[in-house]
Amino acid sequence: MKIAVIGAGAWGTAIAIAAARQHDVLLWARDGAQAAAMQAERCNRRYLPEVALPEALRISADEGAALAHAQGGLMILATPMAALRERLAALPLDGSGVLWLSKGFEAGTGALGHEVAREVWQARTPVPACGVSTAMPACGVLSGPSFALEVARGQPTALVAASSDAALAAAAVQALHGETLRVYSSADIVGVEVGGAVKNVLAIAVGALDGLQLGLNARAALITRGLAEMTRLGVALGAQPATFMGLSGLGDLVLTATGDLSRNRRVGMLLAAGRTLPEALASLGHVAEGVPSAPMVLARAERLGVDMPITACVCALLAGRLTARQAVARLMARDARAE
Repeated sequence: MKIAVIGAGAWGTAIAIAAARQHDVLLWARDGAQAAAMQAERCNRRYLPEVALPEALRISADEGAALAHAQGGLMILATPMAALRERLAALPLDGSGVLWLSKGFEAGTGALGHEVAREVWQARTPVPACGVSTAMPACGVLSGPSFALEVARGQPTALVAASSDAALAAAAVQALHGETLRVYSSADIVGVEVGGAVKNVLAIAVGALDGLQLGLNARAALITRGLAEMTRLGVALGAQPATFMGLSGLGDLVLTATGDLSRNRRVGMLLAAGRTLPEALASLGHVAEGVPSAPMVLARAERLGVDMPITACVCALLAGRLTARQAVARLMARDARAE
C-alpha cells in the first residue's frame, strides 16, 4: 500500500516509521531544510532525535509528490488541530482515503475533525442540478493512547481507526496493524474524536492536581469524574457510550493524565507551580492541544446543557481566573449527588 504522511512532527514521524515497516511510505515536511536533513541523517533531530528512520522511508518537502504518492492509497494528516482545515482544503478530491491524527475541538468554531472535513468538502463540491450533493470523500480519525516516542521505538501500542466508511477503517488496519502496533476499527467517529479531544483538557486538570501533590485518591477521583464528563458530552453529540470505555476514551485519558511524556499534563503541573500559561507553553516546545480545546469543549457543552465542572475549572485556570488550589477547592465544594 502507498501511504503519504503529511506533517513531520513527532507524531507524524512516528506513524510514518511504523507504516514504513510494511508499506511504501512518503513523509512530507513543510520545511525544505528539515526534509533534507531528515533524508540525509536518517532521523528527526528536532522531534525524535534518538530514533533512526527506516531506510525505506522517504522524506520530501514536495507537497505535490506527497499527494500523488497517496493517490489510490492512504493519506494520513499529522497536523495540529489548528492546521487541519488548511490541510483538508489542499487535498485533491481523487478518491484517496484520508485519516487525520488531530485531537481537539477547532479553536473559534468548536468543530471536531469530521465536522471540519464536512464543511471544507461541502464548500468545495458544487451542488448538481438535481440538488443532491455528492458524497464526502472517505475520511476518518486515528486515535488512542499513544506517545509518539514509544510508537517510533516499536513499543507495544494499540490504536483505533474510526470512520463511517468501513473500507477506510479496514485500510487503516491494513496499513498500520503489525507486531508492535494493534489497530482496532470503529464506526463511532464522534465518540473517538470527543475522547481524543476531551482527554487533553482533563490531563491539564490531573497535572495541576499532581503538581499540588494532593495524592493518588484525588487523582483517581478526578480521572473517574472526568471520564463521566467526557461521556456526557459525547453522548449529547451522538456518540455511543461504550466508546468511552475503549482506547480513545478511558485508555487515552489514563495515559495522557498520568504519563510523564504528556504535554497537557505538564501544562497543568507548571500552572500549579505558579508559572503563567505563556511561560508553561514556551517551555514545552510542542503543541498542547488541551489549551485551545478547553474553551471550545466548554462552549459546546453549555450549548447542549451538559454539565462539565472539571472542564469549567480548567478553563478558569488557563484564563488566570482561578489558581490550581482554588480550582480544587471549587470542585470539592460542589453539592453531594448520586453518581
